[in-house]
Amino acid sequence: MTASRQEFEARLRQIGADRYHDKHPFHKMLHSGGCTPDQVRAWVINRYYYQSHIPIKDAAFMSRVDDPELRRKWRSRIEDHDGTAENEGGIKRWLRLATAVGLDPDYVASERGILPATKFAVDAYVRFVRDKTLLEAVAASLTELFAPKIHAERIEGLLANYDFADDSSLSYFRKRLTEAPKDVAFGLAWVLDHADTAEKQDMAAAALIFKTDVLWAQLDALHAAYVDPARTPPGAWVPGEGALPAKARAS
Repeated sequence: MTASRQEFEARLRQIGADRYHDKHPFHKMLHSGGCTPDQVRAWVINRYYYQSHIPIKDAAFMSRVDDPELRRKWRSRIEDHDGTAENEGGIKRWLRLATAVGLDPDYVASERGILPATKFAVDAYVRFVRDKTLLEAVAASLTELFAPKIHAERIEGLLANYDFADDSSLSYFRKRLTEAPKDVAFGLAWVLDHADTAEKQDMAAAALIFKTDVLWAQLDALHAAYVDPARTPPGAWVPGEGALPAKARAS
């Protein structure tokens, strides 16, 4: 039986309440100040792979869209990350965070040292958006429903617990507080409009669950490699690699 619009939205929001990665032990460590400097660096390096592939994912989505209005609406997501003449973009803001935690931004941007599981999870998300229905692709983006809360918690926690945290280094998260609600308002309305049968609602819900799994898997990999049992896979980042000289950090 097809759920009402309100019932289906509640179903989607419950997925976030149950499965979003703000509940992962690694994030609880990070936000409470429990991470070592190297654990923070490992998170920054691996999360960059996800950040850098968001516009690739969105470009793959747009290449499949016939509706010019939908393409126009979606285009801002790429600009938010890649930047424009007026907006430096989320990728550059993330690299500023990398510099603040003592990493060479060129090293981070090279994507060397990424955990294998991070690559598998992020690449799977790009393939999902490229190959699945447009409804599933848009529904997978709806983790943005839950992102402002985690960004606000992250800003508060990092400012309270880490010396590197300031307005400049945390600018990525502050900007997402305004960008994500704009994106998700459109995406949620589009999914609610187009998931007009029980089968389509199930497809959209499964897509959102898949995306929460993508985010959770990345943190599982970080925790296993750098916290417990601290078993770093061959080729993954090791502390000291890609470090920014102390003089460069201070400049």
